[in-house]
Amino acid sequence: MSSLSEKIFAGDKRSIGRAISAVEDARAGATELLRQIFPHTGKALVIGITGAPGAGKSTLVDRLASFYRAGAVRVGIIAVDPSSPFTGGALLGDRIRMQGMATDPGIFIRSMASRGHLGGVARATVDAVAILDAAGYNKVIIETVGVGQDEVDIVKTADVTVVVLVPGMGDGVQAMKAGIMEIGDIFAINKADREGVLRTERELEMLLSISDRPDGWTPPIIKTVATEDSGTEALAGAIADYEGFIASHHQESDGRRAKVAEHRIIELLRVRLLEAALAKGVSKEELGEMAAAVADHRRDPYSVVDEIVARLGLDQR
Repeated sequence: MSSLSEKIFAGDKRSIGRAISAVEDARAGATELLRQIFPHTGKALVIGITGAPGAGKSTLVDRLASFYRAGAVRVGIIAVDPSSPFTGGALLGDRIRMQGMATDPGIFIRSMASRGHLGGVARATVDAVAILDAAGYNKVIIETVGVGQDEVDIVKTADVTVVVLVPGMGDGVQAMKAGIMEIGDIFAINKADREGVLRTERELEMLLSISDRPDGWTPPIIKTVATEDSGTEALAGAIADYEGFIASHHQESDGRRAKVAEHRIIELLRVRLLEAALAKGVSKEELGEMAAAVADHRRDPYSVVDEIVARLGLDQR
C-alpha cells in the first residue's frame, strides 16, 4: 500500500483507479491506504452537481470540466450511477456524454455504483474524493445519481453544491419537497432555451427570498444551455465566488467542515458496527431464521435487533 500511495501522489492514473476500486470493494488494506493519504488531502475544491434525472447534469459536468481544463486545472470527476439490480455495478449510460474528455491526461473520470445507498451518493464516494485530492486534482466534481428527495447527502460531501433544474418540471414545488433550497449554494437552470425558463427563475427567486441561510450567502441563479456550452463561464464564476465567500468566513466554513467530518465518522462507525454484527452477533443461518420468523409474525424486528446488539455487548439501555 505504501508503494501504491506514492504512485497516487505522483498522479498515476492506473494506481488511482486501483485505489478507488479497493476502497469501493472494501478490500484488505484499503483502510490503511486511506490512512496514508489522509494527511495529503484537503486541498481540492469539491463541487457537487445534483438535480432531477434528465436535467442535463452529465453534459453540464462535461462543459464545466472542459472550461477548467482550458485554464490548465486538473479535474477529477466522480459520477454516481444507479446500481444494476442484477450485477450491482453502475449503469454507465450517462458516461457516454463524457467520452470526449477520456483521453485528456488532466482529467480522471470514474463511475461508481450507488449500490442502494440513499442520498444520491455512493458509500465510497468520500474515499474516492480523498484519493483524487491526494493525487493533485484541483477540482473534484461529483455528479449524483439524481433521485429527487434523497439528493441531500451531497451537502455532506461537497464544498459547494450546484442544483440543476430545468424549465417545465414543476421545479418550485419539487425544490420545496426535496429540501433542495437548503442544500443549494448555486442554482443552475439548464436547458434555458426552453419555454418556461422565466417562470422557473421567478419561482426560484421567490423561494430564495423566503429562505434564510445562517451563513448569509445568497445563492445565485445561473441560466445555462449545456448542449451549446452557454452559461458555463458564468457557472464557473459563481462557483469561484462561493469559494471566495467560504474562504473569507472562516467560522462558518470550519463549522461546515466539522459537520462533514462528523458525518463521515458516523458513516464509518455504522459500516464497522454492521460488519461486526454480521460477523460476531449473528450467523447467516440465524439471520435467515430470524427473518423468516419476522416475516411470519412470530417475532418482531425490534426484539431481533435488540438480541443481536446484546450479543455484541453494546446494549447500554
